[in-house]
Formats: sequence, C-alpha cells, structure tokens
Amino acid sequence: MLKFIRIFILTSILIQLVIACSKNRKPDRLQDVLNLASNNRVELEKVLSRYSREDSLKYQAACFLIENMPYYYYYEGEQLDNYLNYFRLLKENKKVDITPETLSDSIKKLYGTFSYKSLNVKYDLLTLDSAYICNNIDWAFKVWREQPWGKNVSFNDFCEYILPYRIRDEKPEYWREKFYNEYNNLLWDELKREPPEVTEDPIQAVFCLMRLITDKEDVYFTTVSPAQMPHVGPTVARLKSGNCGELTDYAVYVCRALGIPCHIDFMPVRGNDNVGHFWISYTDKYGDLYVQDFPEGVFPLLTNRIREDAKVKVYRHTFSCNLQMKKYLDELDSSFPEFFAQLMFIDVTYPYAKYYIGQMRIPVDRLYIRKTKAKIAYLCTAQHLNWMPVAWAPFGKDYIDFHDLQKGEIMRIAAWENNRLSYLSDPFRMDPYTNQIRYYSIQDSLQDIVIYSKFSVEEESEFRERMVGGVFEGSNDAGFSRKDTLAVISQVPSRLLIPLKSQVCNKKYRYVRYYGPNGGYCNVSEVAFYKKDSDTIPLYGKIIGTPGSLDPFHPHEYTNVFDGKTWTSFDYKEPSGGWAGLDLGKTEMVAKIVFSPRNRDNYIRTGDTFELFYLDKDWKSLGKATSKSDSLLYKNVPAFALLYLKNYSRGSQERIFTVENGKQIWH
Repeated sequence: MLKFIRIFILTSILIQLVIACSKNRKPDRLQDVLNLASNNRVELEKVLSRYSREDSLKYQAACFLIENMPYYYYYEGEQLDNYLNYFRLLKENKKVDITPETLSDSIKKLYGTFSYKSLNVKYDLLTLDSAYICNNIDWAFKVWREQPWGKNVSFNDFCEYILPYRIRDEKPEYWREKFYNEYNNLLWDELKREPPEVTEDPIQAVFCLMRLITDKEDVYFTTVSPAQMPHVGPTVARLKSGNCGELTDYAVYVCRALGIPCHIDFMPVRGNDNVGHFWISYTDKYGDLYVQDFPEGVFPLLTNRIREDAKVKVYRHTFSCNLQMKKYLDELDSSFPEFFAQLMFIDVTYPYAKYYIGQMRIPVDRLYIRKTKAKIAYLCTAQHLNWMPVAWAPFGKDYIDFHDLQKGEIMRIAAWENNRLSYLSDPFRMDPYTNQIRYYSIQDSLQDIVIYSKFSVEEESEFRERMVGGVFEGSNDAGFSRKDTLAVISQVPSRLLIPLKSQVCNKKYRYVRYYGPNGGYCNVSEVAFYKKDSDTIPLYGKIIGTPGSLDPFHPHEYTNVFDGKTWTSFDYKEPSGGWAGLDLGKTEMVAKIVFSPRNRDNYIRTGDTFELFYLDKDWKSLGKATSKSDSLLYKNVPAFALLYLKNYSRGSQERIFTVENGKQIWH
C-alpha cells in the first residue's frame, strides 16, 4: 500500500496564499486570489473574461478552479525526471526476473538519494496559462454534457470530481483529449447496445470501462519505491506500474477524461499497519457507493473487504479546500500537524465503518495533564514507534468528544505544541460491541513472554493453512511409486521452524520429499531432513521436484525449498501434484524433519538483533537481544503493556502488540 506524501510549506508566498483564501468566503475571495497571482493575473483574467461572455456555468467552473489554485503546486527537476524512469523500468522488466528492489536500488545508486531540495517548486497560481486552463474546462464540459450519465451528475460533483486538471502535486500536462481518444470509442462499443436506463447511470459506464482497462497482465503492482516522490502525472500513470497511489491516479485520469465522476478515498493510516491506503469510489444515480482497488473489480461498498479493514477514519480527496473545517481550526489555533495543514478532503468515515460510532467521549481526567494551553486534541493511531493524528476535537471542560469513527483500534490523544505532538493519554481501545474503553496502562505485575514474530502473520494465514494435510515421504524409487509416510502436517503452523518426528525409525531411504496437499500449491518455504534427533546439520543431496511456478515472471521454484533461506518459498503452478525433495545419493535414516511455512519474512530469525520496547507515556526499552532460534524470551515485562519489537538486522514491517494469555495480539 502507499505512504502519505509529505506536504511541504515551502515559502512565505504559499503561506500567504493559503491564509488569504482559507479565511475569506466573501464574494471578493476571487479578487483576493487574483491579487496574489502577480504577473500571471493577466492569464487568469483571460479565462474569466472569455467565459463571462460565452457560458455562465463555465464561468462558475473557472472561478472554482482559480479560487482553489493557491493550494496547488508542483515540482520540476532533473532528479525527479530520472527517478520517474523507475516506473518505466518496472513495466519494461515485468517479464524479466529483475525485482523492484533491484530496480529501486539501481535508481538510487545511479541518481543519488532523492531530495526535494534539488527540485524547483512551481505554483499553479503563478504559472498556469489561459490556454491550459481553458483546454481543461472545455474538455471537462464536453464530456459532462455529451455523456448520457452526465444528467445524473450534479454541478458540485462535476466541479470536484470531473473538472480538476490535476490530482495533487504532479506536473500539469495536457491529458484529457489523449485519454478520451484512446478509450471513449472502446467504451461506447460496449455501451451502444444498452438501453437508456443503463447508459444514464454512471456506475454502468464504470463497469464497462473497468472491464476494458483492468487487464491484470498489463499491471505491475509493487509497494517498493526508490523514494517518496510527488504524484507521477498522467504520462507515467498510464504505464500502470507502482503502488495503489499510481494505479489509482491512472484510473482517475481515465474516468475524468470520459466524464465519469470518481473519488479518491483513503485511510491516513490503517488500524493494524503503519501505512495508509488509497482506492477509488463511485456513486450510481441513486447515490449508492461502489469501491475499487484498481485493478480489482468494482463492487458495492457493503460487499467489499475495505469495509472490513481495520481503520479509524476514512477521508475523500477534494479539489477544493474544506473551508468550514479550516475556518474552525484557524479559530482555535495557528499551527497544525502535517496532515491537517492543507484540508483538501472531507470526512466519509460513516459508510466505510463496520463498527461505527457517531461520538466517542473521553473524560479529561484520563489525560496525563488536565490543563493544557492547547485548544485542539488530536486522536492518533500507531505508526511504528510514532503516532499519526487522524482526527481532531476541541478540548472541553470535562470531556473531549471525537466524532464519526470506526471502533476497535488502538488510539491515543495528543496535543500539538511547539510544532510536535505532545501525548496526553495512555493508548486505549473502544470495544466494537460493548463500547467499553480499555486503557493500556502500566500495571505493577510482570510477566515472561515468548515472541515469535515482529509483525502480524495473519495475512499469511492462507499460506500456512495450505500446508495442513501435506506429507513428508521416503522412498528408494526415484519416482516414489512405492513410498512411506514419514510425517503428516496435521495443524496450521504457528512459528517459523516446526519440528516433526519421523514415524519410520528403522528404514533407510535414498529419496525424501515434501508432497503438498490438494489445493495447497505445495506452498512451503524450507524443509530439512535429519539423520538423528540430536543432529543440527541436515542431510544434503541433489534437489528434485516438480518445476513450474504460479507466477512465471517472479518464480518461486521447488529449488527454494532447500536453499537454506526461510524467506524464499515454493509456489507450484498447479493447485495439486507439486512436491520438492532430495536425492541423497545413498540410503539414509530420517529421524526428524524441520519445515518452515511460506512467509513474508516477519518471523524471528536466528542471529538477528532485536530490541523490545514497552509504552509508559513514552517508549522505554527492555533491552537488546540476539535470537538463537525462531523465538525470543523476555522476562519481567510489564503486564498489559503495549509492546513493539524492533529488528536492527533487516526488514521494515514491525507493529505494536500485546501479549495476553501467552499469545501475541496484534493491533
């Protein structure tokens, strides 16, 4: 999934623009913006003059764009152009065994560490000319008025979700006509056979369009990126390579070019992960909401997994600033956390919340400090060892009331003081069923804990479940026509290294293997056969098995099972019939088998260095340790504490957790 792009307040000019336009909703707001346009004012007035004579609705649309231009800027520079080559290389190397990590590292080595300081900042208000603005307005109105579903798209929705010439901070391009010419005829080849009641519903156009452009073979999805960069723009986005941000942008450009209103909805940060997530939403002519994780299909929200996802808030990007919220915040304070510095979004949590609550009341006496100079309380969710504000509320005398939330996730209250978050409460969680709030406060009691992973392996459940019923076999026939069952996997694996005792103790075999169960794609990461229970060095031999990987472009072949790396795995091309084994060269006894499930390398690995932290107002260390097996033992850990395990040796996926009844509970 995509991290939230960092917003830079770059110069005093931009600050003046934001202040002037956010606090003034009088009729002269447009005049204020024109006054700030400096030498570019003449270009903006050309636009206004033209449409004031030609078309009153286009004039209103032009005013909408110009009034909101102060909030938009973009970057130019050689380093940015060089880094954007990454997405082209992803596409070109899709069918070659070159990983995104390799491409990313190459880009960084070739062009140096990406830095915004190397780029020039251009402000829309000061640089966009009348030709570009008019071209955008004319094409937006053309498709809105010519497409039959346009009659079911209000002018307000048109302005926010069809008219905008940009998505966020990408370099402006002429893109509408190109996308229209590429896709409109294809779309109408599908729609021309449909009756008017179908073609007048924008969601029906979405269904047809997405069937045309969601060829998964033409998409390269990866969360790997050489840097946090600005939005890539339409030319790069049409490569359909990158993370959810790039893929979402592509679909938005196509939809807007064809007059289909679509929204970019997002979680600032997931409730059980450290990253945010973007996706596309649409409404039909009745106002019902549909969602799409491009290039997946389009589904009604109530049937989509996004509603099931762990989260606290969901917002929708708009082209216009949320002036009502901005005005309220400005009245309370003069500085804000990064996320609330530019309010180009509205709250849409309600339809997305599986466990919705309209108001969550927190007593002020639950705060560390009852009296603070801050006037705004921020509700934060965990992001690694930090906390990200995702909602706000004014401090009350006795309570803080936060509104429109999804319950069930770990949260914490903070204030914004001296340009940093000052935490005011212990972490807490509201039970989604009882509405009871549990605080994760330090208690006097201590416990000894065993840790098996640094991040939740819940998303790997499918891999682990696929192993149940798998068998380890021995034979003296290379074709295993006659074989003995050495061991059977009867339970879902719960850790990285799973030992099994051989059921056959008095027989030698030249050939040994793991045979995956039906429907399991022979998913396994590592297998080791041992001659004796006490042996620490496994048997070696020639690797044999069924060749072929489910993903031919990024193969997970049978040879991975005996490469000594628990982070590589076998994913057979067929659901059943796959196996991986060894030709030992001579007959050997097998007393013990140790195997590892397919995984994303978040288990504890031998030899890695870790540090365990617990939260007591601030994060405090329980010491560093080097793992000697696939688990870590920590003694005298505060009971009921929120914990975090940092790995200094590898990987970036780490997450807060608690240990309850001896089990890691991820939050």
